[in-house]
Amino acid sequence: MPGPAPVPVRVGVVADDLTGAADTAVQFVASGWAAVLDLPGGSSPGSSSPGGGPADAPDGVLAVSTDARALGEGARAVTAAAVRGLRERGAAHLYLKVDSTLRGSVAAQVAGALDAWDSGDARGGRAVAVVCPAYPAMGRTVVDGVALVDGRRLEEGPAGRDPVTPVATSVLGELLPGAVHLGRPGTGPSERAGRALLDAVLAASGGDTGVRVVTVDAADDADLAVVAAAVAAGGPALVPVGSAGLAGALARCWPRTSAPTAESSRPPHAAVRSAGAVLVLVSSLHDVAREQADVLRGGWSGSVTHLAPTHADLADDAARARWLATADRPPRPDLLVLTAPPEPAGAAAAPGVATALADAVAALHGREPLRAVVAVGGDGAEALVRRWAATGLSVAGALAEGVPHGVLIGGVSDGLPLATKAGGFGAPGTLLDVVQRLSQKHTDQLADPRRDQP
Repeated sequence: MPGPAPVPVRVGVVADDLTGAADTAVQFVASGWAAVLDLPGGSSPGSSSPGGGPADAPDGVLAVSTDARALGEGARAVTAAAVRGLRERGAAHLYLKVDSTLRGSVAAQVAGALDAWDSGDARGGRAVAVVCPAYPAMGRTVVDGVALVDGRRLEEGPAGRDPVTPVATSVLGELLPGAVHLGRPGTGPSERAGRALLDAVLAASGGDTGVRVVTVDAADDADLAVVAAAVAAGGPALVPVGSAGLAGALARCWPRTSAPTAESSRPPHAAVRSAGAVLVLVSSLHDVAREQADVLRGGWSGSVTHLAPTHADLADDAARARWLATADRPPRPDLLVLTAPPEPAGAAAAPGVATALADAVAALHGREPLRAVVAVGGDGAEALVRRWAATGLSVAGALAEGVPHGVLIGGVSDGLPLATKAGGFGAPGTLLDVVQRLSQKHTDQLADPRRDQP
């Protein structure tokens, strides 16, 4: 007699970059869900052969990255393929994670998700996207249909100067043509207010309106709780679209089928090896990421080396080897900070830089094993896990808001602790705080939480 069928994945997460996928998955971990991030070493985004780990748990979350942010209209097909893969895997709910500052191909990603999620009648009819990119804990809010960071419009801050995907407008209706804006959700108990918001969503998208996308304001976490309650009440046909902020509210709102495990209820911790340097890879060119790297180097109390290659140093294998021979001299310090070379003003990021940086990290790790890696910037994180052929990331928790961490599964660096952070997140001291937390964890913690004993 054949054995029981695998328990299907309950929540599928599709993100436009790796750091976003990890940051969303960790929101569910914080509420007791098991989560695994599918990595490209094991399969293409959303395929039915993920890297493994806890994604088959009754409350499993499987997150995938499409790397679609800079793809333009091509993001529609890539996102649709990822969603179809999660459907085939048995995902009962879909969460589409977009950049909290709405950089890149947001409209195409939403269209692709609806294309794929809409084709299954079992989920209750035509899919409708409910878009709310607010993340109040990180200063991201939506007020009167305008996305803000610390009260400023997106185009007035670093997102407007992004060298790859600059944001030209903060108005959700302009970024998502055809969307209907519903304003700020009502006050009062989130369940009752959520029902009222759901009625508004159904009224806007029902009948022959042709509306497939609605946008909602959120100025604080209470507003996000109402949006999450509306999505939960509306069933799987409602596709929530947002940042990690809305994901956290949904993790507390979507029904679980089992109690949190002892491991998932444990406070987030940093699992690190007892020897070797911590390496911080800053592939992001975001102003916030650059400032955080400067504060880290200036505030670190131990030994530190700043590895700052030029474009010429990363031009090919021979140039990179010559640069590393000079830059990485024994004895190695406690901390290595590797930053991408800056681009000329107004220029797009040079192609291949993230891959070259990942090759440099792999070479450093090959020379002398690293204790842990912190990847700042989705392009660098994606290139690094590809270089190591990792098949998954077992998500353990968060070192700080917006800084998830876990352990790599598979590939040549199986068991290596990895933390990721989007370039534009955090205060100036965030990276310093994260690395200090990593440095305080030694032999009293296992490097691989998959080996923890109950």
